[in-house]
Amino acid sequence: MRIAIKGTGQLARMMALAGWPLGYSFAFFGSKQENTSCIEGLGDIIFLEDHADIDSLYDALGKPDVITVEKEEVDTTLLRKLQQHCPIYPDPDVIDICRHRGKEKNWINEQGIPTANYRVTANRDDIIAALNSFSSSAILKTCSGGYDGYNQWRLKTEQDIQDLDDSVCVQDCVMEEMVNFSTEVSVIAARNSKGEVAVYPVTENYHRRGTLLISEAPAPDLSEELEAEAQRMIATLLNASNYVGVLAMECFVTENGLVVNELAPRVHNSGHWTMNAGIASQFENHLRAITGMPLGNTKPAKAGGMVNLLGVDVTAKDALGEDAYLHLYNKSVKPNRKMGHINLQADDSESLKAQLNALAKQVYGDDI
Repeated sequence: MRIAIKGTGQLARMMALAGWPLGYSFAFFGSKQENTSCIEGLGDIIFLEDHADIDSLYDALGKPDVITVEKEEVDTTLLRKLQQHCPIYPDPDVIDICRHRGKEKNWINEQGIPTANYRVTANRDDIIAALNSFSSSAILKTCSGGYDGYNQWRLKTEQDIQDLDDSVCVQDCVMEEMVNFSTEVSVIAARNSKGEVAVYPVTENYHRRGTLLISEAPAPDLSEELEAEAQRMIATLLNASNYVGVLAMECFVTENGLVVNELAPRVHNSGHWTMNAGIASQFENHLRAITGMPLGNTKPAKAGGMVNLLGVDVTAKDALGEDAYLHLYNKSVKPNRKMGHINLQADDSESLKAQLNALAKQVYGDDI
């Protein structure tokens, strides 16, 4: 079976590496401005600029049986045109919802699932009105284009709003009331075309300057009730959208339960720990889902975790230990760039947390 992936980054790389043992072949497509170092040698690389029509592009991709994506920022009009040739998973309609914060929050609420209180804004007056309607400070986010803490502004007073640049205020944004939460968690799950759903343990996440640094699963100290609630919530979203593939749901843990922050219609950074957990990884289960195969086991026997390598050059000699597994993305070093990750396993959460913190200290020193 042949799979085409829209995108040329590390998530496309890890999907291909998971698919090779299953006998799948791959093609990747994107623009000539995109860096292709992550996926070199893993399949054919096709540039959109070289193909004037959809038939030509589909033929150049090797007439794939299915097409998927590694990121939300894709041309969904192009994907819909490709649907005349083969299935696209996840469906472009779902991608359109998930990559627009306003549409996403509205849709999540329509399914009976809570998010932060929010209002959609399009000018400075809207932003002021939104802040005045909340009982606490807020965070302004562009509806599209934001990631890893970019395109976000914390606002406490009307003066903070007056200080915003005009170019920010006129964008489509969501203004979210700040959530009082104890921890941030994510839930990774897969659903295939038969409607079968497999959910990984809830993962607790720790960030460094807005970018994920450490993931730990199962989330320590999360009650069985909240674990079950997380599984129910993501299954509801998967089934309501007739989703096929892996979906990530990021949440805040509050005293009143889980509050969804955002969705990612793809494999996710916080699920990288699944690659060395003795189970079907998120990448394998995504491929199983989009190719109509039974989903693999998602229940690890041990606790698993990950440390992201952000803008640091780490070698196997530096990283590898008895329970450590290094994954590099074949990138050149740039500040805060995701260069790779290290996965760890331990018999219990306490031991895992100690190992993760020690590894992060080893890699970053005091710059955590």
